[in-house]
Amino acid sequence: MCGIAGAYHWPDGGPLTDRLTKCLAHRGPDGSGRYDHRAGAGEVHFGHRRLSIVDLSETGAQPMVAEGLALTYNGELYNAPELRAELEGKGVRFRGTSDTEVLLRAWREWGVDCLPRLRGMFAFGVFDERTGELTLVRDQLGIKPLFFVRRGGGVAFSSELKALATELGGTLEVDKAALIASLLYYWVPDSRCAYREVEKLQPGTWVRFRPDGTSERGAYWSLRRVAEEGEAYRGDVDLHQVIADSTSKHLLSDVPVATFLSGGLDSSYLTALAARRQPGISAYTIGFRAEDAKFEAMPDDLKYARIVAKQFGVDLHEIEIAPQVLDLLPRMTYHLDEPIGDPAAINSFLICSAAREAGVKVMLSGMGADEMFAGYRKHYANQLALRYQRVPGLVRKPIETVVDRLPVASASRGYRTVRFAKRFLSFAELPEETAFRRSYTMYDRGELLDLVNPDLAADVDDVLTEHADTYHDQHLRDYVNRMCLADTRMFLPGLNLTYTDRSTMAASTEVRTPFVDVEVVKAAFRVPGNKKIVGRQGKAALKEAALAILPKEIVYRPKGLFSAPLRAWMSRDLAPLVQEVVNEGVLVESGFLQREALQKLVAEDAAGQQDRAKHLWHVLTLEYWYRAASSTAISSS
Repeated sequence: MCGIAGAYHWPDGGPLTDRLTKCLAHRGPDGSGRYDHRAGAGEVHFGHRRLSIVDLSETGAQPMVAEGLALTYNGELYNAPELRAELEGKGVRFRGTSDTEVLLRAWREWGVDCLPRLRGMFAFGVFDERTGELTLVRDQLGIKPLFFVRRGGGVAFSSELKALATELGGTLEVDKAALIASLLYYWVPDSRCAYREVEKLQPGTWVRFRPDGTSERGAYWSLRRVAEEGEAYRGDVDLHQVIADSTSKHLLSDVPVATFLSGGLDSSYLTALAARRQPGISAYTIGFRAEDAKFEAMPDDLKYARIVAKQFGVDLHEIEIAPQVLDLLPRMTYHLDEPIGDPAAINSFLICSAAREAGVKVMLSGMGADEMFAGYRKHYANQLALRYQRVPGLVRKPIETVVDRLPVASASRGYRTVRFAKRFLSFAELPEETAFRRSYTMYDRGELLDLVNPDLAADVDDVLTEHADTYHDQHLRDYVNRMCLADTRMFLPGLNLTYTDRSTMAASTEVRTPFVDVEVVKAAFRVPGNKKIVGRQGKAALKEAALAILPKEIVYRPKGLFSAPLRAWMSRDLAPLVQEVVNEGVLVESGFLQREALQKLVAEDAAGQQDRAKHLWHVLTLEYWYRAASSTAISSS
């Protein structure tokens, strides 16, 4: 895993590339490299920061140049051995054993036609010295990031937005619509960027720049098409074999690999599979301060993690998280690039920091299983809502009145069941797309309009329309798989893969996600929704597959959350900061957010009538992000 940066036909592109690369040092502390070459009437410059995982020798160093091609690459190819063998059969000779060289030789052999063959996570830039063309590529599912800025016929690119924002900040404009999207979702969707001029290369696509200033784009993989083809599939699906194969391939490494082990189904499944391949593998798990866990009514995940570790001979490392939240909040906001309001990023950062101190560079995560196999409560809740809508109104109304009056917390503890009930009733009677959106977003349209500057009403509607357009951009008949597709297109790359990449790379650690794999995705969408949600059980098909290796007490344990005790933090550690930001923060003083609406959120949360902890946490992350952005970027009107 690495950090990449570069400039093409950009004034002072060499010095800019040096500065961009320096900003990415945390992504690759094991080495750095530069490449420069003429490109028509201009120049191309590549920078690279290396985290050595496969082929630790100099033959794996980057940027890599061979046969008139130069490559700066961030990622891992899990089918590199198979591609190498195929290329060797064609007479290609290799200098080293890195997957970087496999990619470079594959590009020379097949060009963009090599892309559908790749199985892994990657973002890269490749320059053809013969034609003077630069091509940027991102993996099929958006695991690895790539940002770029176009000016005239030139382009600058980087693995992280913060590098471009730091170096070009005075000329970039904050996109208020993207910030509104972050308020809605508590993250910025992959289709938008917090700065107007910066683009995120979309998953499964490439873009090519030519010396004459023209460019072209292409798509080599479509998640929607995979899902629709999956629905038409009529054969059997051996999920266990597909997942076991993916996990095995994700263990490819010349350095030790460990796992996240929360004690939940997904991480336990991967850890058990990995331990069968690598006996004695290390795993890392977290727990929270007893008073925080009690207040939040959090399940005892450590108990289940210990069961898995003991049964499969795993070397388990337990980390208690009692973080200095006031110190970590601005630090994580910086590393996350855009305003992201999921505190799970802190967990990932602290776990990977502990692993890195122990000499571990690579970890496996169960990320992605919930999205593809309908494992979130919102999936079951939306399906339940269809039945609830058939209940007579005379019955529904008293239920809603009682639930509305119930508190979500007392002074000493939170009431999870009440929070879930209130959340459910907020969307249970809405149409399908609107209900799905409201089941996981922070505000409805009216609340969002009350929260932001009235002049931004059109942007609010644009953001809501974009969600509806994405949700309906498919031809699936299966309701559950419609939700899974929307999540895998939006929620997974926009939030979970984003915070995982930034928070773990901040600790100079590579995290691999065996569930987020092209073959696993194909298998997942061949499973009909009625096998994903069975009765009240979400992720039923995955649980059945996991029984091939895991005990029932792990497979069918209550679902935990890879999150944090937010209500405890907000009521204790962060209470003074909340008051400061709500009453005199930059977001309020600039007019972007309305003070009265924020004060209402605080009052509702303090009274225990509504759970606004996540809303307020995200306001804090947005405040810190906006402070930094306002000091360098142009603020849009």
